[in-house]
Amino acid sequence: MSKRVLTTESGAPVADNQNSASAGIGGPLLLQDQHLLEKLARFNRERIPERVVHARGSGAYGYFEVTDDVTDFTHAGFLSTVGKRTEVFLRFSTVADSLGGADAVRDPRGFAVKFYTEQGNYDLVGNNTPVFFIKDPIKFPDFIHSQKRDPFTGRQEPDNVWDFWAHSPEATHQVTWLMGDRGIPASYRHMNGYGSHTYQWTNAEGEAFFVKYHFKTNQGVRSLSSEQAAELAGRNPNSHQTDLLQAIERGVNPSWTLHVQVMPAADAAEYRFNPFDVTKVWPHRDYPLRRVGRLVLDRNPDNVFAEVEQAAFSPNNFVPGIGPSPDKMLQGRLFAYADAHRYRLGVNHTLLAVNAPKATTAQNYGRDGFMASNATSQGRAAKNYEPNSYDGPTETGRALSAPLAVTGYTGTHEAPQHTKDDDFFQAGELYRLMSSEERSRLVANIAGGLAQVSRDDVIEKNLAHFHAADPEYGRRVEEAVHALHED
Repeated sequence: MSKRVLTTESGAPVADNQNSASAGIGGPLLLQDQHLLEKLARFNRERIPERVVHARGSGAYGYFEVTDDVTDFTHAGFLSTVGKRTEVFLRFSTVADSLGGADAVRDPRGFAVKFYTEQGNYDLVGNNTPVFFIKDPIKFPDFIHSQKRDPFTGRQEPDNVWDFWAHSPEATHQVTWLMGDRGIPASYRHMNGYGSHTYQWTNAEGEAFFVKYHFKTNQGVRSLSSEQAAELAGRNPNSHQTDLLQAIERGVNPSWTLHVQVMPAADAAEYRFNPFDVTKVWPHRDYPLRRVGRLVLDRNPDNVFAEVEQAAFSPNNFVPGIGPSPDKMLQGRLFAYADAHRYRLGVNHTLLAVNAPKATTAQNYGRDGFMASNATSQGRAAKNYEPNSYDGPTETGRALSAPLAVTGYTGTHEAPQHTKDDDFFQAGELYRLMSSEERSRLVANIAGGLAQVSRDDVIEKNLAHFHAADPEYGRRVEEAVHALHED
């Protein structure tokens, strides 16, 4: 029986649903990729009014203080001087569940920081894991559909979860993180945060570097077992929200130390694996952590809806000295996050207090739209076009970051192959770093979910991924799944 052809919403056949169109192999993504934009734009509009992902969140205000000189790598103003402080808002969240879900669940955690800098707001949108499940944004709507409630049964289905992972071997590394001991943080205060993606820093001389962000909790990492989490979620679904609120109210202000890994731009092309692949980490022996500063949360929001639920983060909110990399997932999110907020909160969401710049003033020619107010009018006689002869705001002519070199033909391309690229090696390394007790819990967590899958071929595909990561890893998961089936 011939397979049905996947098409766009206008009925055109889709040639490639695994790779976004880019400017040459490894280059930035193209606005002409109608299939990618259609998928992301439609996905952003699937739910109202809560977020499609990261719906359940908590947040707090605080500050970021520079402790170490990083001006050799970036000319970003908020990082320019040791001792300089910048106000921040940090939103934590779960990913898959709805606004009414419990905090203590096995799920990645969002870790989104808004820096209210003097050069505009800088948003760093990350997670509590340094990697992600997929490496191309064209697969993101499909991935989330597989993890969310099934449209027929109305519940999360193991068949959907593991079927997608079975066909996405690049997810093996993140699955190993998620099912390991750090898969359920004891609180938001006791987990690390990561930028996850690769970003570009540019110094005053125009030299470009690629960086990864690591926020290390100063409270120490603490996590829950599956049994502890199930008990806590049933007893207090708001456990993490309550912990964060009460800690700050009693003056126990949580903090994180920010480190970065810095890669000279010239290293990227010849590195042994693709450094822009968000399913992989950079080994610290190659690019050690460099301390940057300290992030402290010291003030709770006055209104959770106004300040946490309406907080909007977009990874395309850069400031001079910081920019994007060719990381495909990041490239897709540069569009998708901002578009989601325009849909969910309206085109004027940047005027809300939590989203508006605090250390500078936004000046542009945006006008009208949903929830327009005097704040969008820019004065009675202000012109709404540029260039003009009426002293309106003008361009600087100075790029925020260094240009990215591109070459090759447009089209959908698989990621460029480096000498050590594969989807399993780092998952195996992570497994081998674990203690025997950690390995046992990891195996039990994976088997508990995989054993619920109804199709043997899906189970076998997933087992093959764990075998490829490490023979012992695969064998133990396979034995555990078979034992659960026999029970």
